[in-house]
Amino acid sequence: MDQKTIDRINALARKKKSVGLTQEETEEQQRLRQEYIAAIRGNLRTQLDRIDVREADGSITNLGEKVRKK
Repeated sequence: MDQKTIDRINALARKKKSVGLTQEETEEQQRLRQEYIAAIRGNLRTQLDRIDVREADGSITNLGEKVRKK
């Protein structure tokens, strides 16, 4: 997610609070928010996949795999 997209999300949020959005802007805002959320989830998944947890019995479990099992 680039800074230009984040700036656009913020600009639409400010405009929504001040004067409101057109239907096209509302749709753009929702699309950009979904892209942002997908990027955050992807980054979190990558971080979890890189974390290993040592269990009480001494075994090592990848945290990403452990979270997916729940």
